[in-house]
Amino acid sequence: MKALLLTAPSTFDFTDVPAPEVGTGEVRISVKACGICGSDIHGMDGRSGRRIPPIVMGHEAAGVVSEIGEGVVDWKVGDRVTFDSTEFCGECAECERGNFNLCANRKVLGVSCGDYRRHGCFAEEIVLPERILHRIPDSLSFEKAAFAEPVAIALHAVNLAPEDLEAPAVVIGAGLIGLLVIQSLKARGWKTVIAVDLDESRLALAKELGASLTFSARQENLASHLRDICGGDGAAVAFEVVGAAAPVDLAIRCVCKGGTVVLVGNLQPSVPMPLQEVVTRQISLRGSCACAGEYPEAIRRIGDGSIQVEPLLSASVPLAEGGDWFARLAGNTEGLLKVVLKP
Repeated sequence: MKALLLTAPSTFDFTDVPAPEVGTGEVRISVKACGICGSDIHGMDGRSGRRIPPIVMGHEAAGVVSEIGEGVVDWKVGDRVTFDSTEFCGECAECERGNFNLCANRKVLGVSCGDYRRHGCFAEEIVLPERILHRIPDSLSFEKAAFAEPVAIALHAVNLAPEDLEAPAVVIGAGLIGLLVIQSLKARGWKTVIAVDLDESRLALAKELGASLTFSARQENLASHLRDICGGDGAAVAFEVVGAAAPVDLAIRCVCKGGTVVLVGNLQPSVPMPLQEVVTRQISLRGSCACAGEYPEAIRRIGDGSIQVEPLLSASVPLAEGGDWFARLAGNTEGLLKVVLKP
């Protein structure tokens, strides 16, 4: 089968690779659409240590069941599906608690990190355990269904925040996931969502998608200003959706005493933080990892439009052109958000 193979740092080859075999409890999926994730961009050059070549990347996908393995009873050939980006075991203690994202034996599709190599969805086909599949309606395009994974990530982050719908929430970082967090907050009933970013065009889009107020991250004394407009002591919750030192610092400084900072971004493996602010103001820091059960809601909200993904789709192109689009996204002078590759 054809696949987009990362053969060396930032080097791709659209080539033939062996088709995976279907085992017990597994299904073969004919991949129809797969989005390029920011983690793929940051991983392709080797800096993250999670895309060690050779690897077929890709984990934001949708397709059609083309073959079922022994023991599979809930799926049939022709079913339209999307699927979790985390291949979880379903048997460990965390899985039994419903924390599939924390599975002791998890493998993320399209990741090669030394501990494992799990080829992903930038290919004509992929074989998956049936337990991670989710049905998609006929009315939902494969391109939109490929957004189920990032939408589920955004919903999971919101699930980790205390529900205080009357208090303003601050979202720092209006990239793809940040824009989905903004929409998730609004869909869940938050009245006031404040967006912060360096890019004015993304702030404008944040406003279109539900942000009540937007601020440039370059604004002087921004943390103090955010605390003032959130009632003096600060916001009840802030979502950091970048994963870098300055946004983490701002997120911590803009919340109120006893407030919560949900850390979603992980661009940098470690960052300094204002520890005294966290300790003396008793701020809760919560890491948000992937998703755990939010796929059905994600599919529903994409379908009913309560979370809009079409404004975030920058291009839908053939898989064979994937290498060129990775290069464009790496530089990203065009303001691209999501590029979907179609085998």
